[in-house]
Amino acid sequence: MGTAAMLALVAGNASAKSPDDAPPATGATAAQASEDAPASAQAGDNEIVVTATRRQSTVQDAPINIAAIGGDQLETQGITNLREVTQSVPGIYIPDTGARNGAPIVFRGLNADPLGSGDGNNSGGGTVATYVGEIPLYIDLRLNDMQRVEFLAGPQGTLYGAGTLGGAVRYIPNRPKFDATTVDVRGGVYGYSHGSDISYDAGATINLPLSPTLAFRGSFDRLNDTGFIDQPYVVNEIGVSNPDPNFTDPASVSANTHRVKDVNTDKVWSGRAALRWQPVDALDVNLTYYFQQEDTNGRQASSQVVSDFPVPVGKYENLKRVTEPNRRINHLLALEVSADLGFAELTSATGRSWFKDFGHRDQTDLLIGLEYSYEAFPNFTAFTTEQDHEETFTQEVRLVSQTEGPFSWIIGGFYNKRDSDGYSKEFTPHYSEYLVNDVGFPGPTRPDNLEYYSVGNSSLKELAGYGELSYQITPNWQFTAGGRYYHYDLKTNQAVDIPLFDTVTGGRGPNDVVLDYVPGGQKDSGFLYKFNTSWHFTPDAMVYATVSEGYRIGNSNGVAPCPDPLPTNQIVCALPNEVAYNPDKTKNYEIGVKTQWLDRKLTFNAAVYHIDWSDPQVSSATQNGLQPITINGSGARSNGMELLLAARPTPQLSLRATYAYTDPQLTDVSPNLVPYITPPGFQSTLTYADGEPGDRLPGSPKHSGTFHADYSIPFSGGEQLVLGYSFYGQSNVFTTTGARGNSYTLPGFTRSDISARLTGSDRDWSLTLYVNNVFNQFSQTGVAGSPNYNQTVYDDQGGAHYVRTFYTYVLPPRQFGVRFTKSFGK
Repeated sequence: MGTAAMLALVAGNASAKSPDDAPPATGATAAQASEDAPASAQAGDNEIVVTATRRQSTVQDAPINIAAIGGDQLETQGITNLREVTQSVPGIYIPDTGARNGAPIVFRGLNADPLGSGDGNNSGGGTVATYVGEIPLYIDLRLNDMQRVEFLAGPQGTLYGAGTLGGAVRYIPNRPKFDATTVDVRGGVYGYSHGSDISYDAGATINLPLSPTLAFRGSFDRLNDTGFIDQPYVVNEIGVSNPDPNFTDPASVSANTHRVKDVNTDKVWSGRAALRWQPVDALDVNLTYYFQQEDTNGRQASSQVVSDFPVPVGKYENLKRVTEPNRRINHLLALEVSADLGFAELTSATGRSWFKDFGHRDQTDLLIGLEYSYEAFPNFTAFTTEQDHEETFTQEVRLVSQTEGPFSWIIGGFYNKRDSDGYSKEFTPHYSEYLVNDVGFPGPTRPDNLEYYSVGNSSLKELAGYGELSYQITPNWQFTAGGRYYHYDLKTNQAVDIPLFDTVTGGRGPNDVVLDYVPGGQKDSGFLYKFNTSWHFTPDAMVYATVSEGYRIGNSNGVAPCPDPLPTNQIVCALPNEVAYNPDKTKNYEIGVKTQWLDRKLTFNAAVYHIDWSDPQVSSATQNGLQPITINGSGARSNGMELLLAARPTPQLSLRATYAYTDPQLTDVSPNLVPYITPPGFQSTLTYADGEPGDRLPGSPKHSGTFHADYSIPFSGGEQLVLGYSFYGQSNVFTTTGARGNSYTLPGFTRSDISARLTGSDRDWSLTLYVNNVFNQFSQTGVAGSPNYNQTVYDDQGGAHYVRTFYTYVLPPRQFGVRFTKSFGK
């Protein structure tokens, strides 16, 4: 990430505002929250106008903890996703586990899940609300043609329809403009030091006025990342080839397996079409359609941590037996209407979204871990196919006062309905023939090889009313109180079948599937509050304090309940305490200062916080079948500090540094929190470790920091060359609570990037050369399993088979690239 982009996170380093000016209005006289506000028109050269508080303000003047980055910096620095942005936003951590895995967005350490547990999901971890414009929708959106991205730390349920536990992220796209026809093109090529092919990213945006009151804006982008992870031992034919040949014999290896190079490819199509109508100044109507399709072919994972594999494994090699492709498709249709009613601004946001994903996984290791002798079949390899589908409708209506006087207010209502369904199928090719022909089961065999089948659907309805009332006690001091009432009702249906087992034991026909659906669900309602106050002790210095509550709903685990009595044969099911999990709640206390010095050439911001977390939702596994589930832990808390320092010593030199200290811990005993095994054996040795008070939560580093520098060199013809250096470092990361269960702790790491960007005299084109990860550091960001899982088992002929559950996710190696931008019509 370039450093000019990082400086955009700081408000007002070059503002022309006089130190004698009064502080900005934060009550009823503040400007309204138009999302069409230019990034710097009202706030100086480097000051970004934000609307996180539902009124226009700058990052420095907003009386809450907020960071933002503008669209110009996103484009010129080639920042394309949230992971790249948040590396320089203190207190926010998104582990880059690759496109195949859904990584959680972790605000201030509020995470209790093992890193790497996501699998192409569409949730972002669930502790953070993400907004696309005015519509709540989680999506790792490609950051093309964006006006800005805003990050709000702490619960935001009194300002936003979607409830938040730890914070909110807002994508603010550029809206159609009525005054000019413009075309913007962008593109770049790059390569990895370990990859074998060139990657590219290209796109274009057109803005087209159709009349003085009607305009269209469309964008389209294509990413083709060719990857850098190899899978050296992919089986040639599943169920026929031996996945564990004699690895020291090249002939045996080539007869059974083959190498797939650069398996972690990522191909993304993304686009947006927007129509804007403004018949009068008081009415603004925006209809927007978003589309994004992402295809990946494998995990960004390394098996180098495996110590007992019979041959060496490279840093960027993964020992999976099959490739694991995944496709995720997101559609969003949004209608956003704002109307100036005089006394207030009315906003209506209507959204309809569709999400679908389909993927495959290597399931061999999990099935061997059930200890039902799958490994006795010499050619045993298993895989899954999975599909999920969601349809969501949201409606939010909000009134924001704009009358004169010390009082100001916000009131809103929110409705959300989400219907989802999905299935998971496990296949074990040729295993039924082995059981019938070699072991002696009565049969018949299963032509479809369907070993396990899980299906489910759910329907969620949410209602909320929220609002805030602010009072400007003096021109320098304001106080805000807010509240939120919420109610949700969740209904679920789940069913599980084990067709292959029931077929080969003689109880079913060769194609029979029996699904007995078990209904479930939960509902809850309650009230949350927020109090905030801020005081400007100079026009360029403010202190603020906030107390707020956050909330996240519960859900079903999607695993059918166990029968009573529990059978002795193979079964995958949930015990009564594993069927569902309950809501969790946070209470956030924060004090912060925002200051600027030396005519705004120096900025220093700081915040300290304490968060109490009740009934935290954490990942676990069922005792029967080792299926991943969520359970509720006991209490936790997170204490931390966030610092930001930015300076412009000369007109040519810009400097920025951030530091975050994050210390999330359990405060109470959490029984049976961390599942783990003790070799030799898998499910038969499964036990659970209690979480103890003081245990550090997984998922984020205790210490992290950044440093950025830009140096500008102007030329006589008006061109400008900007040389940039960026540094990021973090301490180690626990992958289970308290590092219990013989888990693997991810070591800390540092990374450096450099760039050189040349821009034209009219700033209508730019050309950038860059090198990321200059020193080619090998950095691990997530983990699957633990070292205890990688054991050797034997088939019925005495052949050795190597369980490969344990591996880590890694960041890319050194990357070289060039990118360009060009604008026409500006």
